[in-house]
Amino acid sequence: MTTSLHITVLRGGPSAEREVSLRSGAAVAQALRSLGHQVDEVDPIPGDLQIPAGTQVVFLALHGTYGEDGTVQSELEELGLPYTGCGVSASLYAFDKILTKRRCLKAGVATARFERFIDASARWPEGWQTPVVLKPTRQGSSVGLQFVDRIEDFSRALAEALGHGGEVLMEERIIGRETTVGILDGLALPVVEVCPKSGSYDYTNKYTAGRTDYFCPADLEPAVTHQIQQSALAAFHAIGGRDYARVDVMVRPDGSPVVLEVNTLPGMTETSLLPKAAAAAGLSFPQLCDRMVRLALRRQANPR
Repeated sequence: MTTSLHITVLRGGPSAEREVSLRSGAAVAQALRSLGHQVDEVDPIPGDLQIPAGTQVVFLALHGTYGEDGTVQSELEELGLPYTGCGVSASLYAFDKILTKRRCLKAGVATARFERFIDASARWPEGWQTPVVLKPTRQGSSVGLQFVDRIEDFSRALAEALGHGGEVLMEERIIGRETTVGILDGLALPVVEVCPKSGSYDYTNKYTAGRTDYFCPADLEPAVTHQIQQSALAAFHAIGGRDYARVDVMVRPDGSPVVLEVNTLPGMTETSLLPKAAAAAGLSFPQLCDRMVRLALRRQANPR
């Protein structure tokens, strides 16, 4: 029988991904209550974090700035409270897409070619060809994502992406199959293939029901599946990850994987990608949430 715990779920927060976080937090809280846990839900205020008395562990259902960039992790460590997911430094590395890429390259993990921009007046870089993707360096949930198929569209797309933060990553657009790999307690879960019914996997296709098909386990050759999972694990270790994450990986036509980014606090609704992968591995959504909590408590009981 599961031991009942007093858990505080942090959800909402100040970022552009607030609405997604509120949905994740509500789903997690409901799942944990279904297992008999006492659950409080808190919408945190940065710099004035209030955790209910008696909380034994904090479940982070935050996304974006403050929740994923190491800030709330640092606040919770100052309070001496165990929390789910990656620590301060791994969160910082993973939230910054350029830092992630540098860590991957240092570890020998294949990632897409990239450039960095901070000025909306920047010109198209020499030696590059379309198509490319522009992404705010420190946003998630495809916020500010821009696809550029023609050089003449670059300036407009750059200005739009810079509007979501002061720095933009431009990377080659990998033409291939889009996959994502959940990682739980050091193991790669079954690969999920992401197939938008039209266009690209942008914010609209990601969060509008029926706009994207998901296949898990992905219909891939076993050797390719293994390569994808190993690349995801290598990227996870490169940023110093712990407990769980989700790694986005493109697969070129020759089957070679290319890591795009590491999500240390992935979406946690019952239809999100990490829960889909966990379900394919035999874990229900409540079981997954409980496992994440137990990993945090295990770490507290056995500090390194």
